[in-house]
Amino acid sequence: MYLPEWMDNSFFALVALIVFLGIAVYFGVPRIIGQMLDKRIKQIGDELDEAKRLREEAAALLVEYEQKRVSAEKEAEEIVTAAKADAERMTAEAQTALEDMITRRTKAVEDKIAQAEAQAVTEVRSRSADLAIEAARVMLTDQVAKKGNKLVEEAIKDVGSRLN
Repeated sequence: MYLPEWMDNSFFALVALIVFLGIAVYFGVPRIIGQMLDKRIKQIGDELDEAKRLREEAAALLVEYEQKRVSAEKEAEEIVTAAKADAERMTAEAQTALEDMITRRTKAVEDKIAQAEAQAVTEVRSRSADLAIEAARVMLTDQVAKKGNKLVEEAIKDVGSRLN
């Protein structure tokens, strides 16, 4: 059976596409897709409403925390004022006690500094020893790699001469 030239594979693909689209329309695929899109649109709208609600809650919390910050700053100023008054009173009452305390604290700080210096020196020495050991290991590894056979032969000769 001979088919006209225009009835090639492209023609049959077009017919199949038209049949497929017809079946899709017949079974309501566009309506189903529309319903799915409507559902997604509703879901997005709900998410936007939730985001707006959360933003409003966040704004309310921000206002609340701003009020708390202001009251905390006022309280801190009152505490600072009271502390200054107490400090002035204590200074007037116990100047010598304060000097003794400063002397003790200065001594404690100097002791801590000396301890930190000693610890730093110990750490530097330890690190230097570690570096020296690593350098020696690298040197020995290089020497064994270069002169390994010679060293083994000398050791064997030395052992042989000491055994005889």
